[in-house]
Amino acid sequence: MTRFANAVRPRLARAAGAVRPGLTRAKDAVQPYLLRTVAAVKPQVTRLARIPRPEAVRTWQYTAGAATAGLALAATVATAAGPWDSSGQRTAERDRAVALERTGGTDHGGASGTTAAGPRPAPSAPSVLTALGGGANTVKSAPTGQALATVLGPLLGNTALGTRHTAAVVDVATGKRLYGAGAGTALTPASTTKIATAVAALSALGDDHRIVTRAALEADTKELVLVGGGDPTLTARADAGGWASLRELADETATALKKRGITTVTLSYDKTLYAGSEIHPIGVNDNLAPVSALMVDEARTDDTASGPAPRTTDPAADATRTFARFLSDHGIRTTSPGPSKATGRAENLAEVLSPPLSALVERMLTNSDNDIAEALARQTAVADGQRADFAGGGRAIRAQLKKLGLPLAGAAFHDGSGLDRADRLTADLLTSLLVKAGDPAHPNLRPVLTGLPVAGFTGTLTSRYTDGAAGVVRAKTGTLTGVNTLAGTVVDRDGQLLAFAFLTSDTTDPGAAQSALDRTASALAACGCG
Repeated sequence: MTRFANAVRPRLARAAGAVRPGLTRAKDAVQPYLLRTVAAVKPQVTRLARIPRPEAVRTWQYTAGAATAGLALAATVATAAGPWDSSGQRTAERDRAVALERTGGTDHGGASGTTAAGPRPAPSAPSVLTALGGGANTVKSAPTGQALATVLGPLLGNTALGTRHTAAVVDVATGKRLYGAGAGTALTPASTTKIATAVAALSALGDDHRIVTRAALEADTKELVLVGGGDPTLTARADAGGWASLRELADETATALKKRGITTVTLSYDKTLYAGSEIHPIGVNDNLAPVSALMVDEARTDDTASGPAPRTTDPAADATRTFARFLSDHGIRTTSPGPSKATGRAENLAEVLSPPLSALVERMLTNSDNDIAEALARQTAVADGQRADFAGGGRAIRAQLKKLGLPLAGAAFHDGSGLDRADRLTADLLTSLLVKAGDPAHPNLRPVLTGLPVAGFTGTLTSRYTDGAAGVVRAKTGTLTGVNTLAGTVVDRDGQLLAFAFLTSDTTDPGAAQSALDRTASALAACGCG
């Protein structure tokens, strides 16, 4: 580990100065992250080391090297935006880099310390840094359109990808489109819509924005109002895990009431921040709770924290009943809760804050969390002065993306999650969103990149790419009946950081379509097309 850290540090120092002047502070952020995560990756390393096929071994060598490069990229680009880190891209990159504690890496020295069937020392990181403007001269030029067409054309022509498909590949360093196939044609994007939602919310609110849930007391009537601010990550779990805690809010509220000599209150809840129907146009669905400004644990009725689950039909009332139980534990008696609206005269007794918006965005993208997505669309609507309903969220997303100068021709936003089949995005827009998120002029958008699921490691890509570009592809998935999409970033064999978007329609076998998209992204990673 010491050799690895000492070898990487000078390269990071050189790259930080060459990439962007604003990123020089990031070089010191790498070493402590490496030292914290050795234990977390041992099971993953063991699994990979047991793969017997020579082809898999070569894949692992490339994967490890690219992941090491990805660590350097995250240190010099992502870390500069702030100290946030939840379950997104940077965690997986650090974990894989720590897995390379065996001799090798930057200096390629000595034996690998593994069995004959295990991986060899990982290649070095400078190529990726050079792709972003560093000084090393070993990187080839960006891939050419003709070379990419030769590689991607046959893969995208796979019948498993349905009757319609579009694609775009862009050099993140320059923003130049390197390949396009119907890139300006708008198709149903499914959950890749969340990339647009994330960019819009971060642009409107800022990456450090926090959502407030509060308890307010109407002094004249002794009515206690639980006021929802729209935090979908508010939790009632004993271990809040860093998210806003309803238990903590109840503790502080009970203490404040007792100081005022109050032990009995009329309990109400205020969910009026959001407007319109709470039910998504797809109807009641385990993939999404009723969209309410007040909910706890995403209105789940089981112990899950992500994925489909049964939901309560009235999230605000359910959250307030839970709040009442917590108050009761402190000797505060309440009436059965009902809807209300806190007045401007109400006294705030206590409040809890969500983690920064950057963390919510990462969780949304990594887990493809529909509840967070719809909440962020409404938060964007509130910030943009739109009505906080499904339509207003769509208008606000478009307005924010227009301010950023992004290509919106053909785009249509009807929700924040991509569950609405009427949504439309182009491959051009998706890649432009990713390029904008990597633009040093917009560091507040960096969580869009760090939140992308990492192939073979996190979120919706955990079980994908196990025999392909694990750790190299970072992408948001999208799946509806007849629709399969994939959009994200990849470092190719020549060290270029590329953004890509693949959209397909009229697919008949979702598993086959998913595999075909994975092979296409893996081919892009393996491409030496410069």
